[in-house]
Amino acid sequence: MNERIPTPGSRDETTTFADAPPRAPLRPVARPGAGARPAPSARPADHPPVEHGRIGVLIVNLGTPDATDPESVRRYLKQFLSDARVIEAQGPIWKLVLNGIILRTRPAQKGRDYEKIWNREKNESPLKTITRSQSEQLAGLVAPVDDRLVVDWAMRYGNPSMESRLAALQARGCDRILLVPLYPQYAAATTATVCDEAFRALMRLRWQPTLRVAAPWYDDPVYIEALARSVEDELAKLSFTPEVIIASFHGIPKEYFDKGDPYYCHCAKTHRLLGARLGLDETRFRLTFQSRFGRAEWLQPYTDMTVKALAESGTKSLAVITPGFTSDCLETLEEIAGENAEIFLHNGGENFAAIPCLNDSGPGMEVIRTVVLRELQGWIDPPA
Repeated sequence: MNERIPTPGSRDETTTFADAPPRAPLRPVARPGAGARPAPSARPADHPPVEHGRIGVLIVNLGTPDATDPESVRRYLKQFLSDARVIEAQGPIWKLVLNGIILRTRPAQKGRDYEKIWNREKNESPLKTITRSQSEQLAGLVAPVDDRLVVDWAMRYGNPSMESRLAALQARGCDRILLVPLYPQYAAATTATVCDEAFRALMRLRWQPTLRVAAPWYDDPVYIEALARSVEDELAKLSFTPEVIIASFHGIPKEYFDKGDPYYCHCAKTHRLLGARLGLDETRFRLTFQSRFGRAEWLQPYTDMTVKALAESGTKSLAVITPGFTSDCLETLEEIAGENAEIFLHNGGENFAAIPCLNDSGPGMEVIRTVVLRELQGWIDPPA
């Protein structure tokens, strides 16, 4: 006896099987989150209980040393600068420079920089304080959407490690996890290395959770509007009106861009959209790149050189925003609000303002919430 069984998704194509048993009619299955939960399946009496059915959201920031002493900073810098996504030339010469020079000289200096911004009440960096708060607030924002959601946070370098928090989410029954690198603009040295570390952790698991990675949001209208509102609110608090506003993004070596990294394009689009929203042309709203390292050419124009040139050319009032950072950190609080303010004032400038990042503010949390709920589509029901 032959039976013609329709191929799924097609009314015309069929496959013939010899002696195929009759098929029972399909029954609709309630999808989790859309009503009734499926009944638990039977398992052997000695089977250990396994938590499952939850959905994790892991937000990930760059990282921070655990303390400001040289050994803590050295440990952090070694992990950071040994990443081939950050420094692609990880050959013998670089390892000699890293271990023989950088890790001997820079930890004490960077430790003093961290001391200037350290959260002494919690004995941690502001980046850790803010990222924790973002995670806690996000958990409250998404809880009404779906009670299966579990939110956690991690650092790519330092603690809490990504591996430990992925393991913690799985232990809480998260068999699906959304990974959210907290970088609005994609770069291999930021977003991609978060993905690398996540998959390295999954390689050691027998039962891997299903993983999604949130897309960058450099041109998302909610993000652009949040930035614009933040700039407008902060400018209204100032006792002066900036003649020029700089949008300073973290730099990358120009070689990385030449190899195909889209980071510059993402930053340029954020700058263009934000400038249009604020009604500022390119003479009043400049795009620059900060935090260069080593002797190689990085993305230009450089922030510090632009700040110096503006002061020397007669600009008296300047404000700097850092749209590529979701949280204030060493690069914004010490490098921009400290070093670049000093450069500007030392070269003839009179008024300088560093605009805070979105951080865990209301608009900032709305951006993260929007990204998370967008990326969870198909796993949860759309919010009412």
